[in-house]
Amino acid sequence: MLQGIVLEGTVLEGTLLIALLYLLLAGAYLLVVPALTYLYLKSRWYVASSLERGFMYFLVFFFFPGLLLLSPFLNFRPKRRQIVG
Repeated sequence: MLQGIVLEGTVLEGTLLIALLYLLLAGAYLLVVPALTYLYLKSRWYVASSLERGFMYFLVFFFFPGLLLLSPFLNFRPKRRQIVG
């Protein structure tokens, strides 16, 4: 009887561990890495070499679902210019 309880607890712990791992990987794929990709693209977009630009396109293709999720909350429009006259 005691062995069944211990075995059942390890199965539940293993299932919980796998669920937490999936949640962690999904969060990284959909939120963390796309946010870092946005920052990288913002800082290097106008000064990148051709190989680096190819790498940027790969990042956008690979993390597109996360970039799409974050896009309504980010604003990378140019800042307003001050007109001096």
